[in-house]
Amino acid sequence: MRLFNFAAGPATLPLEVLEQAKNELLDWQGSGMSVMEVSHRSKAFVAVAERAESDLRELMGIPAQNKVLFLQGGATGQFTAIPQNLTTSESVVDYINTGTWSKKAIVEAKRFCKVNVLADEAASNYSTVPVASSLKPTPGAAYVHYTPNETIGGVEFPYVPDSGGAPLVADMSSTILSRPIDVSRFGLIYAGAQKNIGPSGLVVVIVREDLIGKARPGTPPIWDYAAMAKEGSMLNTPPTFGIYMAGLVFAWLKRQGGIEVIGERNRVKAEKLYAAIDGSGFYRSPVARECRSWMNVPFTVPNTDLEKVFCAEAGKVGLANLEGHRSVGGMRASIYNAMPIEGVDALIAFMGEFQRRHG
Repeated sequence: MRLFNFAAGPATLPLEVLEQAKNELLDWQGSGMSVMEVSHRSKAFVAVAERAESDLRELMGIPAQNKVLFLQGGATGQFTAIPQNLTTSESVVDYINTGTWSKKAIVEAKRFCKVNVLADEAASNYSTVPVASSLKPTPGAAYVHYTPNETIGGVEFPYVPDSGGAPLVADMSSTILSRPIDVSRFGLIYAGAQKNIGPSGLVVVIVREDLIGKARPGTPPIWDYAAMAKEGSMLNTPPTFGIYMAGLVFAWLKRQGGIEVIGERNRVKAEKLYAAIDGSGFYRSPVARECRSWMNVPFTVPNTDLEKVFCAEAGKVGLANLEGHRSVGGMRASIYNAMPIEGVDALIAFMGEFQRRHG
């Protein structure tokens, strides 16, 4: 029996998608082979990659002047690739620091250019995002970078920052495809696949065409956006199974009614879970109300000794991977697109029962 998987990533995938992959695993499209055994240069697989890109463009409303790249190295690889492609050694870039992943991106960018930390939410222990009006981008900055959703801390921007005319760069690993966004507001979007797109090992980059072709000398071709775009993300052998699975997820999202429908579903799931936390008098959310994540919901209990008990007992009733990140403790429920509302309801019911027994 399948359980409800609340892992932050690799995360739960739609059952319908997993069943389709299972049915096709040994004999894909009557080829007598697995999709994992098919050449990435074959017409059949090229069609898979093209369909995946087409569906993603349709789902997100990606403008024609944006390139869509299916790359390797995860979002962490892009911490390095972005300054290599968008800066010179004299460039100044702005970063907004709202937690763990912002910090990691800043460390990498400092290896290549001058980094100005536009805002740092350390004073709130990264439980907030900066007030929109407080952001003053550096004139002439090569780009402004932010993390719309900090997966570990469960902090989410309720607004898109004003970049002052500089290209806006966003690590959307935990929020991509979770609700409608205006892609035209961004110079570059990147997202690790293992949350709302597919299996780990794939990263999607959506970059404005005018920002490519300027990689600094010595940039490896696999990190050079122009080189990868020219080869249709196939300069080297791409993560074919990841692209195939992403394509199945995109098709599933279209069958659900698209991002508008998914976004409303995600809003309802998050509101129900936060209401249960806030109304309990037992559980607590460490994140400021105005910037709570729809995707990653951290919460605590009054006694830290109960954390392991909570997670162990939850696991016994089919609610898996509720442990908070090792750096922050507590519990965390990641409720990405593929988490059905029934999973959230089951978690809320368990939380009530646990409180009755241990409160």
